[in-house]
Amino acid sequence: MSENTTAPVTIVGKTAPNFAGDAVINGDIKNISLADFKGKWKVLFFYPLDFTFVCPTEITAFSDKIEAFKKLNCEVIGCSVDSAFSHLAWTQQPRNKGGLGEIKFPLLSDLTKKVATDYGCLMDGAVAFRATYVIDDKDVVQHASINNLSVGRNVDEYARLVEAYQYTAKHGEVCPAGWNNGADTMKPDPKGSQEYFNKLK
Repeated sequence: MSENTTAPVTIVGKTAPNFAGDAVINGDIKNISLADFKGKWKVLFFYPLDFTFVCPTEITAFSDKIEAFKKLNCEVIGCSVDSAFSHLAWTQQPRNKGGLGEIKFPLLSDLTKKVATDYGCLMDGAVAFRATYVIDDKDVVQHASINNLSVGRNVDEYARLVEAYQYTAKHGEVCPAGWNNGADTMKPDPKGSQEYFNKLK
C-alpha cells in the first residue's frame, strides 16, 4: 500500500502550496512559479513520468481542450518528477511516434519532488500519482483528487469543476450533482433547497 505524508484532501479550502521551477513552455525552458498565475484560476495536474503510456493521453487531452480553460480565465499546468530537458525532448517528438508534439501549457519539472510532496501526492517517494488540483483566483485549493497510475483522467470534468466553482463564487449558490452551465443551482438554506427540489417534480 502506498503511503503519503500528507493526504491531499487536507489542503482543500486552504492556500495552495507554492511551486516554482523550470518548465517547458512553447519549446523553451523557463522558470515559473505560482505567483506567475496571480488572479487566474489554475488546474495543476501531476502525472507519473514522461515517455510512458497513459500520461500522454492525458497531457494531449488537456492541451486539446485548452481554449475551454482559457475562456474560464484558467491556466493549466502539468507537472512530473522528470527534468525540464526530458519534458522538452518529449514535446519534440510527434504524437504518432510516442511523443506529445506541441503542448499549449507549461510542463513543470519537479526533479526534487518537493512540489508533489507539498501537495501530498508523491507515491512511495518515487513518482507522483495522477493528482489534480483546482486552485481559484485567490490561490485557494477548491478541489483535489487522485487517480492511481492505471487509469487516466476525464479532462472535461475538470473544466466543469472550474466553471461550477466559479459560479458558486460569483452567485453564492451551490451546484447539485452533475451540474453544467445553464442548469438550475440551489440556494444553500432549507427554504432555498426546497425551491430546487420542487422543480424536479
